[in-house]
Amino acid sequence: MRTLVLNAGYEPLAIVSFKRALVLVMNDKATVIERVEDDPVWGSHGVYDRPAVIILARYVRVPNSRRVPVTRRGVLRRDNHRCGYCGKAASTIDHVLPRSRGGADSWENLVACCLRCNNVKSDRTPQEMRWELRFTPRPPHGTAWTVRGTERSDPRWEPYLELAA
Repeated sequence: MRTLVLNAGYEPLAIVSFKRALVLVMNDKATVIERVEDDPVWGSHGVYDRPAVIILARYVRVPNSRRVPVTRRGVLRRDNHRCGYCGKAASTIDHVLPRSRGGADSWENLVACCLRCNNVKSDRTPQEMRWELRFTPRPPHGTAWTVRGTERSDPRWEPYLELAA
């Protein structure tokens, strides 16, 4: 059982085990705002609500540099598994500016690509091929990217994840 942790400003911070969440609540560092009904936690000193969503009592400053690491899976997920050139189903990634010409492994230089377009493009730029990208590649944003585990979310989390989007 997992628990969504909200900052004092209601932005999602993390997903933790219900045990960790219960420790935060018992130490008065957080408050339960959504609980799992009919599934209490039995302790030696009493019965406690099983938290689904908690909010921290004090605001925790989160650095702006919370960057999402670039991965093949992440690029495909960001581009919805669609080719950045033709729009068909993508299974590979492509460097817009090829690595052989100094292209970096960055969110701005990588796009999902179908096998055919990747082979035809080879080590050329889209301008040399007279191709256009369907979108401008950018780093992903939103809670689904900065808070791990929201893709397998609990229905009770939805209102709080929507606030941050």
